[in-house]
Amino acid sequence: MEKKKIHILLVEDDVFLAGIYQKKFEMEGFKVSQAENGEKGLLEAKKKKPDAILLDILLPKLDGFVVLERLKADPATKDIPVILLTNLGQKDDVEKGLQQGAADYLIKAHFKPSEVVAKVRSAMKAAKNGKR
Repeated sequence: MEKKKIHILLVEDDVFLAGIYQKKFEMEGFKVSQAENGEKGLLEAKKKKPDAILLDILLPKLDGFVVLERLKADPATKDIPVILLTNLGQKDDVEKGLQQGAADYLIKAHFKPSEVVAKVRSAMKAAKNGKR
């Protein structure tokens, strides 16, 4: 029996960047779904129940903080680890994201796609260990 691929939902409005991340995650053996705005990201998360969500903050329709808040308020999605992926590096943005329940916070300019993959793996491991 084939091992089930880890499913990542990527909520990112920059099509070029989303493509780079998708390619990198697929090369690492992940299954990737994409949503280009906050509204769609929320719907996809509820419908597909991914193993982890990479969430941009500056998004059309609903920003990442609103999406994160709604994901964490919904019993169906509250346990999915969410990693914020953004260019907002302000300390209060970082703190706000982590207080709202984000597993981690990555500033796009500081991380290569391979490092993002590693962060997702460690956030999922932490989420799994925290549940026991």
